[in-house]
Amino acid sequence: MTPDLLEAGARRLQEHQSRAQHGGQTESGGRSAGIGRVHRGQGPDFTHGVALYLDDINVSFDGFKALNALSLSIAVGELRCIIGPNGAGKTTMMDVITGKTRPDAGTAFFGSTIDLLKLRENEIAQAGIGRKFQKPTVYEPLSVLENLELSLKADRRVRSSLGSRLSGEQVDTLDAMLSRIQLRGEAGREAGLLSHGQKQWLEIGMLLMQDPALLLLDEPVAGMTDEETERTAELFLSLQGEHSLVVVEHDMHFVEQLTQGHRTVTVLHEGSVLAEGTLATVQANSHVVEVYLGR
Repeated sequence: MTPDLLEAGARRLQEHQSRAQHGGQTESGGRSAGIGRVHRGQGPDFTHGVALYLDDINVSFDGFKALNALSLSIAVGELRCIIGPNGAGKTTMMDVITGKTRPDAGTAFFGSTIDLLKLRENEIAQAGIGRKFQKPTVYEPLSVLENLELSLKADRRVRSSLGSRLSGEQVDTLDAMLSRIQLRGEAGREAGLLSHGQKQWLEIGMLLMQDPALLLLDEPVAGMTDEETERTAELFLSLQGEHSLVVVEHDMHFVEQLTQGHRTVTVLHEGSVLAEGTLATVQANSHVVEVYLGR
């Protein structure tokens, strides 16, 4: 979840607790108010068709090379799966993209104009990159709808959120998102009472409310049932074209569902790209079999 949204959620929880102490009234006359949607300012330039460009990225921790001359390019609207053994550099790669880790060397661009290495984490989130970690982060005392409202409005300042009402367009947007993440029937339910898979969908919905151009998803189906995994694949496939998605995953069945025999899979090993191609191509690669798939 983005740093801005985490901060907003902390404020929203305080408001929720305050309402509970004063008879449960919301500041919007029965509906809870949102904290706000990320304001981007000048957005990325995608005219060249590239959403993300990494070149010769190097990251070392106490002498260990987490990323070793990593180069990667993601097209606008593409759904890319990233696989690799533990320690391959997948998480470090996402840390670099989102500004959590600064590389020792290399280039990282969002579109053709936004140099990610010059921005802070919150600025990268505002530019249009959303990240979902493996463990779902939702505000459990709040309802599903209130969690989505956290990332809805255009102005995150606390004063602007207090006493504000949802417009008809915003209500429609929330309703459409509830349907998309298959939680329409759970709108009024406390998020803490959802299943693990439903919490994952809710957090994905919260990120989507910010309309990120690029969405990074770290093992999104870990711990899900087979049915939840299948529904998650359907959700991600529906997003392709609207957003660029980078999905880091170990579940090969899920990767197969997403790639459908023709989308590109990137295999990382020891901080570099080991192989790239369709799932069938990388599964047949002897080096990939040796370091990962054949273990």
